[in-house]
Amino acid sequence: MNRRRDTRDLTERPTTRGTGRRHHGAIAQKLGIAILSGEYTPGHVLDAEVIASEALDVSRTAYREAVQVLTAKGLVESRPKTGTRVLPRDRWNLLDPDVLAWAFVGEPDIEFIRGLFELRAIVEPAAAALAAVRHDDSDVSLMGQALDAMERHTLASEEGRAADRDFHTAILRATRNDALIVLSSSIGAAVNWTTQFKQRARALPRNPVPDHRRVYDAIAARDAEGAGRAMRTLVDLALDDTSRSMK
Repeated sequence: MNRRRDTRDLTERPTTRGTGRRHHGAIAQKLGIAILSGEYTPGHVLDAEVIASEALDVSRTAYREAVQVLTAKGLVESRPKTGTRVLPRDRWNLLDPDVLAWAFVGEPDIEFIRGLFELRAIVEPAAAALAAVRHDDSDVSLMGQALDAMERHTLASEEGRAADRDFHTAILRATRNDALIVLSSSIGAAVNWTTQFKQRARALPRNPVPDHRRVYDAIAARDAEGAGRAMRTLVDLALDDTSRSMK
C-alpha cells in the first residue's frame, strides 16, 4: 500500500497534554495505519521512545508495548543503537486481522486486494469441497443460520457482515483440517473488510447472498465438485464487485 493518508503527523506535539493515558492498542493501531498507508515507508526509523511517547501523549510503557505489538506482526524491528525501523513489506504479516483492518482504513491498492482474492480463490474452493465430504449436521446448521442472518440483516450492516464471516468460518471448520481452520480469522477478516470497502461510496452492485446459498446447497448435498465450483464463482464475483468499486 503506497498511497498516503491525509492525517496529522504522528510526531506533531499536541497543544495540550491529555490527562489520561491511551491504551497501547490504540497507539499500535495509529502507528500501524501509518505504516500500512505508506506514511511510514520501509526503512523509516520511528522516533526514539521518549520523544515518541511525549509526542503521542502516552506513557513510555504504553508506547513500548505498542511497538511490541507491531513487532509481533512483522511491521517493525527494534535494535539497540539503531532504534525501531519499519521492515520491508515482505516481512509484514498481511493476514493478521489487525493488519488487514489497518490496510483498509486508507485506500489499499488494487494489487493488494487482488492478492487477497487470489488467496481466497486458492483456499476456499478446496475448503468447500472438503467440507462437502467431511461436514456433520452441526456444520450445516451453522452455515444455514449464518445464511439466514445474512438475508435478514443484509451485508450493508455489521450484523450481516458478521454472519458472512460466520458462514466462511463454518466452512473452514467443516474441513476438519487444522491447517485450514487456522486461516479462519484471516479469511474472515478479508471477507469483512473487502465487503465493507466496496460499499464505502455506494450500495453493493448486486445481492451476493444467492451465491452463498449455492455453496451451502452443494455442501449440504455432499457435492464436492459443485461446492468447489460454486465457491470459486462466489470469490470471482466478489473480486469483480470490489474492482468496479475502485474505479
